[in-house]
Amino acid sequence: MTISSAAPRPIYLDHHATTPVDPDVLQAMLPFFRDCYGNAGSINHQFGWEAAAAVDTARTQVAALLGCDSKAVVFTSGATESNNLAIKGTMQSAGQRRHLIVNAAEHRAVLDPAKRLKRNGFDVTVLSVDRTGRVDPQQVADAIRADTALVSVMLANNEVGTINDINAIGLVCRDRGVRFHVDAVQAVGWLSLDIEQLPVDLLSLSAHKIYGPKGIGALYVRRGSPRVRLEALIDGGGQEQQLRSGTLPVPLIVGLGTACEIVDRRRMEDVESASRLRDHLWRDLSEGIEGISLNGPAVNGTDSAGDRLRLPGNLNVSIPNVDGEALMTGLKRIAVSSGSACTSVNPEPSHVLRALGLSDSLTRSSLRFGLGRGNTQDDITIAVREVQDVVQRIQKRSFV
Repeated sequence: MTISSAAPRPIYLDHHATTPVDPDVLQAMLPFFRDCYGNAGSINHQFGWEAAAAVDTARTQVAALLGCDSKAVVFTSGATESNNLAIKGTMQSAGQRRHLIVNAAEHRAVLDPAKRLKRNGFDVTVLSVDRTGRVDPQQVADAIRADTALVSVMLANNEVGTINDINAIGLVCRDRGVRFHVDAVQAVGWLSLDIEQLPVDLLSLSAHKIYGPKGIGALYVRRGSPRVRLEALIDGGGQEQQLRSGTLPVPLIVGLGTACEIVDRRRMEDVESASRLRDHLWRDLSEGIEGISLNGPAVNGTDSAGDRLRLPGNLNVSIPNVDGEALMTGLKRIAVSSGSACTSVNPEPSHVLRALGLSDSLTRSSLRFGLGRGNTQDDITIAVREVQDVVQRIQKRSFV
């Protein structure tokens, strides 16, 4: 596929969908495509030893980001597989405990495995969320039954940036003897985690959300007693502690490890920059577009403990009386999303915004901005002007 350079590339404001590979990540990966190309499972020669050492280093880097033992890190093809392994693997190994709890604002990589389990005879409870997209820990407690095997709640929402109180939810689960899985894909680049100090049994992450390559992720599986039991989804070879068979993609694993190391080092810088730009974006949009509304928590909202309620780089808005398709079609200078990129093949309105109680019309006229490294104040100025101009053109046509 040839990418035309005739028109200038739009400004990228869709970092929730994916992120560009960091140059240092790319440089770390290249030798393992060209020179150190051994199979990490080949134990009889230097090529295999080099590959295995690189995998071990990357595993340590991921563990350092999470604050856990490196043996608790299982490499997967990405967050979707990690979520599937955590959810299906737990439920299929739980014996008579056949009840799963999720919530309506989860990513499809959690909701769809839950639906499949339900079709296969498991019992699934889907909890509602509040107007900001947050899960109430008491609601989780009320939903847990004697046969509940697993609760799955995302740390940060991929559309509206809502940060859940996973410590409170996890304590509820631990008190009731129920496994707790957290989809942390959108959060690990922004929030500091000390996973072994949290009541979390399983946690999913993905490289391409933190400036690493696509096609690689990891699942944290808590070690210790009582053991977290999972049934593998993929058999053949027994790699990754018998949980994920298959030849390890060493270059991608190296990329994930390096991305984790960089994220850990520059998190505060990224958070400060994205927060400042996001606040300017919301201020200028709200001043320039009549009736625009914010979806999710307040941009600088905090809970009673002073913790953030929203991801620093997230802004999700709805613009009333504007056709959503015309809005997205008209935005030529910026790359944004009208919902989760992972569900863009589905023409239905965002299930997350519906879960927040938005009407279909407001849901369809929503925009999700995901700010990240490399975005500047000039980008925000252009984005605001672009959205204002497109909205004015649409509204003008509607009155003709």
